[in-house]
This record gives sequence, C-alpha cells and structure tokens, in this order.
Amino acid sequence: MAPLIDPFARPITYLRVSVTDRCDFRCTYCMAEHMQFLPKKDLLTLEELDRLCSAFVRLGVEKLRITGGEPLVRRDILTFFRSVSRHLDSGALKELTLTTNGSQLARFAADLAAIGVRRVNVSLDTLDAEKFTRVTRWGRLPQVMEGIAAAKAAGLRVKINTVALKGFNEDELFALLDWCAGEGHDLTFIEVMPMGEMGEEMRLDQYWPLKDLRARLAERFTLTELAERTGGPARYVRIEETGQKVGFITPLSHNFCESCNRVRVTCTGELYMCLGQEDMADLRAPLRASEGDELLEQAIRAAIARKPKGHDFDYSRQKVRGQVSRHMSHTGG
Repeated sequence: MAPLIDPFARPITYLRVSVTDRCDFRCTYCMAEHMQFLPKKDLLTLEELDRLCSAFVRLGVEKLRITGGEPLVRRDILTFFRSVSRHLDSGALKELTLTTNGSQLARFAADLAAIGVRRVNVSLDTLDAEKFTRVTRWGRLPQVMEGIAAAKAAGLRVKINTVALKGFNEDELFALLDWCAGEGHDLTFIEVMPMGEMGEEMRLDQYWPLKDLRARLAERFTLTELAERTGGPARYVRIEETGQKVGFITPLSHNFCESCNRVRVTCTGELYMCLGQEDMADLRAPLRASEGDELLEQAIRAAIARKPKGHDFDYSRQKVRGQVSRHMSHTGG
C-alpha cells in the first residue's frame, strides 16, 4: 500500500490521537474551571479509535502518541492500548507513547509498560505543591510525583514538559533542571502562546519568551546545540556540566515545518493536517459510514493532499480554542 506523502514530499509517519476531551485538571492556561464537555455520542468509541489508528499504521505511520485531555481518565483506556499494541508486535508500529498529566500513572504505569509503551511525556510546571494546585486548580502534586516514580519504576522513560510561565515558575528554572538531572528525566520547556484570554488568566501576562529562559541557563551552564530532530518543534541542547538534554519548543517559530511528519486527530475524529491552521478533515463520518475502511483511507489520503507547507499563527484572525501549545501537539516527540 502506498505510504502517506504530503504535497511537499514529506512522509507522514507520526500521528497524535486525542482519546478524550476530558481532564481531571483545569490548568489555568488550558481550560476554564467549569468546562462544558462534548456529548458522549460525539466522541469516537475505543473501537473506532482502534480502526482509525490501524488505518494510519497501514498507511505508513510508525509513531503513535496518545493524548487528551487526560487520556488515562477515559474509561477502559487500557483496552485500547492493548488492541493497538498488536501493531508493535507486528513491527508495523515502531513506537506507542503517551502524553499525560501524571495523575493516573501510579495506577497504569506497570500495565502500560507491559503493553509495550516505552516512553511517556508528563506535564509538570512546578515542584511547589501550593503553586501546583493553583495552576492546575484541581491537581495534587504528590499524586503526580507518585505517578512519575511509578513510571520510572516500571522502566518507562519519562520526559518532563514544562510550560514557561512568567511570574509563576521563573524562580524554579534551576530547581526543575536539578530535579530532572537527579531523577534521570529529560526536560523540555514549552513557550505559552501569547494569545487571547482564558478565563481570568491573560496569556500575554503569562508569556515568558524561551530566548530569555535559555539566556538565563547560559549564564550558569555551557549549552551545546544538538543536531537531533524528531520531526517536531523541539530544538535540543546538551548541558555540558550535567550531561542533560534540554528541549525548547517555541510554537510561533517555523523552524520545524520543513521536516514536519505529523498530523493530529481529535477525539471526535477531526484530522488536523497542520497544528497552526484551521483546515481539518472529518474522519468520523467515513468511519461510521461503513464497516470497511476504504472510505476512511480515501478521506485520510485526500486530507494529507491538503497538508500545507507551514503553519500560520495569525492572532488577528484566530480565536483562542482553549489550547496552550502543549495541547496543539507541540511536545517535541
């Protein structure tokens, strides 16, 4: 079967799939405290998600990242992981990964490792319990730290994703770095998008440019640029004094577009070919129109044929859709 190739000769080998819009946190930069979630009928079933992911794997996707919301709050989510893991067993899928807030990892880490998950990205913006509750509203830091420890004990490689927030975690820059070094976790900083308003939190007030963060690191450490690329937005450096790898994700930059190998599907079956543009394709309709996958594969190919060369964050046109850069798939792999 011919693989997915976009109009700019880029193979599409990385799919991010949201399995739910629900989350057990209400992070101030991500969603309102009292969210109106989607009706259950609008969400793809676990079986439909399996069919969709399997179709992409047949078409050449080799890396699958499961996201949310918080993916581990979806009922019976391990059933989906176990089913999709058959593609790991066959060799068609090279990597099955997860982005999580860590709240449910203590329950699921061992099972995920047994299924074949080898890496998880955990969102963690502060090591201070009071500040953690303030930014997540509903979260408890000890629960997340227990989950991270369980993931490490299960043999999962943990990457910490930290959203850089002005006036919130600036003073924890080196504490986060030291903690990750001590635990053996990679660390990636994500620049919050300075656009619009989410509840009482103004994103412009939260904006901490990563060039400033990186300059602070360079005052204390020697940073060596790494050539490593994941097909995604992260740029990496090695801190020579500790040997750590640290990533920087600046979603406004076009520095990763030319090698972009990824697309994203929402929990309702909307396929976004570019994370910075509004164009999308409905995959739920062809999924539900037939028990076979011919219509689905046709819809996927037609959508990839519309994948643009690069993204476009034009704030004069865009309205906030309740998503920080982390949730627009900018997690650096």
